[in-house]
Amino acid sequence: MIRVLFMGTPEYATEIFKALVESNDIEVVGVYTQPDKPVGRHNLLTPPSVKVAALEKYIPIYQPSRLRDVEVIEQVKSIECDLIVVAAYGQILPKEILEYVPCINLHASILPQYRGASPIQQSLLNNDTQSGVTAMWMDEGLDTGAIIKIETIDIDPNEMVSSLYERLTTLACDLTLDVVRSWDRASATPQDETKASHCKKISKADGCIAFDNASEIFNRYRAFTPWPGIYLESGLKIKKMGLEESLSTGHAGEIIEISTESIVVQCLKGSLRMYTLQAPSKSETASTAYLNGKRLVCGNTLA
Repeated sequence: MIRVLFMGTPEYATEIFKALVESNDIEVVGVYTQPDKPVGRHNLLTPPSVKVAALEKYIPIYQPSRLRDVEVIEQVKSIECDLIVVAAYGQILPKEILEYVPCINLHASILPQYRGASPIQQSLLNNDTQSGVTAMWMDEGLDTGAIIKIETIDIDPNEMVSSLYERLTTLACDLTLDVVRSWDRASATPQDETKASHCKKISKADGCIAFDNASEIFNRYRAFTPWPGIYLESGLKIKKMGLEESLSTGHAGEIIEISTESIVVQCLKGSLRMYTLQAPSKSETASTAYLNGKRLVCGNTLA
C-alpha cells in the first residue's frame, strides 16, 4: 500500500484526490488545502472542494494559512507517508517539507511552458493547438522540478476553458495514478530553462476589451468565460460570441450586420459575431434585442 499525503484546493485537485482515494493500492493519509473563504454577496464562509470531498471519506484535513510556519512544517513531518502529491494547492512547499519525502506535482501545462497560476487559460489566450499535464518532482522553484512524465491532448480552435479544464483534469487523474504507482526519481528529465515561460494570476481587469484584434478577443473569450468574462469599458458584457473572420479592417466597434439571431461587430482587424449581451445591472439578452432597446443600427458603435 502506497501512503500519500495530498495537497490541493480547487475542483481540478478534487478529482485527482478522488482518483487516489478510490485506488485499492493507495492510501491517502491526510489532506492539506487552503482555509475556508468568504464567498458571494453575503460572504458565506465556504470550504474548498477538496475539503468537502475529504470530509466524505473521513480523511484528516489540515488548512494552515501558511505552510512555512515552523509548527506547520513539524505537523507535516509527523504524518507518515511515502509521497506527497500536490495539485493546484496554492502555496509553495518549503525546503523542509520537500526534503521530508519525495513530492510530486501535477501541473496543467506542457512544462517548462506556462509555469504559474493560469496555464489552462494561457494556452487558450495563445491559441495553442495542444495542451497537457506534467508530473514532476518538486523543488524550491515555481514549477521548475524535473519532469517525470507528460501527457498531451489536442485543443479544438473553438474550445472553451471549461471543456479544456475538464479534459485536462481527466488526463491528470490517470497520470497521477500512473506516476504514484511506478515513480522512479532517477529517470526524471531536467526542464530546459531556455524554453521556460510563465503565466500570471487572472484578475477582473483582464476581461476588459477594446475592439482591436478580433482573433485575440475571441481567444480571451474562450479563456475568460465564465470568469472574469469579456466586457467593454462601459460595463457591457459579451456573454456569447464567435469569431466571424480575422482579416478585414475597419472602425473599432462598428455594427456592420444585424440578423435575426446575432449581430456582427467590426474590430480594427477582423470581426466578431455576437449572440447575447448583458448591460450593467440587467439580465442577459439577445444581441438584437439589446440593439433594439438602445435604438442602434448598422453604422452605429457598440459601446
